[in-house]
Amino acid sequence: MSGNMQFLTYFVFTSLSVLCLIFQYWAHRTRRNATVGNNPQFIKFQRGYFAVYLVAMFADWLQGPYLYKLYSYYGFQEQQIAVLYVFGFASSVIFGVWTPIAAGQFGRKKLCIFFTVTYSVSCLLKLSSSYGVLLIGRVVGGLATSVLFTAFEAWYIHEHMETHDFPKEWIPITFQKASMWNGVLAVMAGITTNVFSEWMGLGPVAPYMMAVPFLIFVGVIIATHWNENYAPHSIKFGSLCYEGLRDIVTNPCIFLIGSIEALFESVVYIIIFLWTPVLEPAHPSLGLVFSCFMVCILLGQAVFQVAVSRRIAVTQILLAIVGLALVAVLSLVYSTHPRFKHLNLSLASLLLFQFCVGVYFPAMSVLRLRVIPEVHRYAIMNWFRLPLNLISCTVLMLLHEVDYLHGNHLIFVVCAGLLGLMLVATYKFVRHPLTPAEMDDEEGEASLIMEADHIHNIF
Repeated sequence: MSGNMQFLTYFVFTSLSVLCLIFQYWAHRTRRNATVGNNPQFIKFQRGYFAVYLVAMFADWLQGPYLYKLYSYYGFQEQQIAVLYVFGFASSVIFGVWTPIAAGQFGRKKLCIFFTVTYSVSCLLKLSSSYGVLLIGRVVGGLATSVLFTAFEAWYIHEHMETHDFPKEWIPITFQKASMWNGVLAVMAGITTNVFSEWMGLGPVAPYMMAVPFLIFVGVIIATHWNENYAPHSIKFGSLCYEGLRDIVTNPCIFLIGSIEALFESVVYIIIFLWTPVLEPAHPSLGLVFSCFMVCILLGQAVFQVAVSRRIAVTQILLAIVGLALVAVLSLVYSTHPRFKHLNLSLASLLLFQFCVGVYFPAMSVLRLRVIPEVHRYAIMNWFRLPLNLISCTVLMLLHEVDYLHGNHLIFVVCAGLLGLMLVATYKFVRHPLTPAEMDDEEGEASLIMEADHIHNIF
């Protein structure tokens, strides 16, 4: 079984990589000419930002493939590992509300340096096999990732517009390139961790030790080369949250967008936990499987770009991809049944689901931009994260109690139910009439916007 899965993984990775390259080239040909951003000063500034941001992202990606394996290596049971994951998810949500405000008030440069310190500490704590120390490490890691997903981009936008006075229209060019290179780095990170952890026999803790030098490099460059910047005015958090909640309650389109996001992304987080224990009996190369997942996400993004360029409505793309994701999860319900497990089918279903993830995130990014008012977007997005994490954490905690004999199989049944509800919500959203303002410039938004927080390491 092990050799069969290993061969299948190598074959799938090679085939998907070729297919992804073809679609990425096709998608590149459909994008608008970005010569507007070919200003020498802009390119120099952009490359300086990439030299820091992409190295930080690579350090983050290195920690994706072997997290579950590390906890299992230390001898913890699946129920205990589920608690560790829940602590990480919860801390990321709680601190994610605070970090944008803290970055603006205390200084974005300081917070980015703080990220490198806390993430290094989180990596070093994984050297301990103590459950309490690992819990602390997950909380610290959640704090660090919440900074990574907010402070870096906020620093860039401020420098782009206020310090260098570049046109606002050039910002999506940087984020589009960042999205593409993040995907490439994710694939490279999976291969790198596979080489060091498995081929060289350094074990599942090796990727976390590898990440520390990259984080130190990032901290040094930020400290010596970046300017400090702050938010121009303080955020009235209470009133902003109230206005965001009011928009969700009174606007059916915003409510449906929030429902779709909470239902789908809770399934994404649950599958982040489940993929390793599902495939582990076949002893696959986890780093290479992770790279396959990342290639599928890149393929999904390229397919979305091509579909939009052929004037297929984003709402129709989303509806189709929800149906495909439901098929993938139903296949996992079948393949993980305790009486007849099909590991190869499980791998194929997980790959299909990751392809759906790759299409979903840019599609949702476009719809959020059209539906959610910019002035309240920060508050509304925070409200959306509340049910998202409540669902994923509750499912992982309850269904990994010893009383539930079917374990992961039952979790996939719940995931199928969540996606079924999402399919209903998506259909209602598609049928709900949008205002003319919400329908404007669909193609332009889709070709430029690859929201950076969705290419980050969701693993």
